[in-house]
Amino acid sequence: MRRPLFPAEAPGGYDKGVGLFVLATPVSRNHLKGSIRMEPRRFLRAVLNAVMGVLSVGGPIAMAAPMHGQPDAVASERDLERPPSWSIPAYAEVRRLMNGWLDRAAGQASAADIAAVRESWPEQAPDEPVADVLDHVMDSLSRIDARSATVRRSLGDGRPAVAPAAADIGWLNDPATDAFQRDAVRLWLGRECVRRDCFDEGLTLLADLDPTTSIDPASLLFHRAACQHWLLESDVAVESLDRLLERSGEIPVRYERVARLLRADIAALEDESLDHIARRMRDVTRRLDLGRPGPKTLAVQDGVIDSLDKMIKAIEQQQQQQQSQSSSGAGGGGRSGNGTPMEDSRIAGGKGAGEVTKRELGDSDGWGKLPPHEREEALQQIGREFPAHYREAIEQYFKRLASGEEKR
Repeated sequence: MRRPLFPAEAPGGYDKGVGLFVLATPVSRNHLKGSIRMEPRRFLRAVLNAVMGVLSVGGPIAMAAPMHGQPDAVASERDLERPPSWSIPAYAEVRRLMNGWLDRAAGQASAADIAAVRESWPEQAPDEPVADVLDHVMDSLSRIDARSATVRRSLGDGRPAVAPAAADIGWLNDPATDAFQRDAVRLWLGRECVRRDCFDEGLTLLADLDPTTSIDPASLLFHRAACQHWLLESDVAVESLDRLLERSGEIPVRYERVARLLRADIAALEDESLDHIARRMRDVTRRLDLGRPGPKTLAVQDGVIDSLDKMIKAIEQQQQQQQSQSSSGAGGGGRSGNGTPMEDSRIAGGKGAGEVTKRELGDSDGWGKLPPHEREEALQQIGREFPAHYREAIEQYFKRLASGEEKR
């Protein structure tokens, strides 16, 4: 079922006293069911005595103060949370603000147009809620005020993904502009900028708006957080999302679900990480797609390059440390006799005289000679495990050895 635009007070809950008592009782579920089925009167009497005991000592179950719009003794999660810092305005409040602006703008349009706008805001809320209160307000403003109409046309349906020209919205910064009209147009325009990926312009428009006086505070907080999330302003993004979720269950479902995803995502993001760098590169791509190769885009690009340089240097330093540790480990192993083997691709750092102890091998016949079958087996083994030129070199050696040409 679609959520109404101006939700009424949430209906109350139900008395959870007995349920809390059952949950706090250290008995198994099967035993509990058996007690109810076999001895219902005794079980109910025990529950009643326990509840009365809690009441007599002023326990927290049934002594909780009743909340506005809820039955007595309701224990909800919100009772334990900080009260929301903003509220969703009712239809009557938005209508009052709209009619007040119409009174102040009476000289800007014909009486017929003003009367038509008033009729679009009946005293009683319509049975079918307005699809979007912000669009309805913007349509009403545009019918009376030419400046609002220009902004409305510049970002109408089917317009390209660009922000309006500064000349078209300069009046929004004029202190003489009516506050209700200024804030409503800034909010509508900021939301449209976010929908067109113009996050810098959107944040500029939404940053100073106050949710406590906004006609659509949920939309304000959500789209402001979306800008801050994209631009990687982590701390303020989390703050905006937390404030939006203060009204969890009352705001549109799409806002709540996306807000929780955005908060989990931005809270886990580490500065100068590879993910952080990739998102900044994505932001550069967005800016270039919008045709904005200006100083801001260049600044983001320079920051990406600096971060990559830092990451490369850190990796190089880590590799150097690992290499130095490997070298020291190999040298220590050579001295102590129990180190790790030397890597094949590294030159040994040990130093010595280069002298080898001579061994007396004797002059007995047959030294260096193998029986024919063993020699053939060795040659076959060499052919299987080593390149072909190894076998050729060894065969030549045995031939010279057999002919007496090779010295022993």
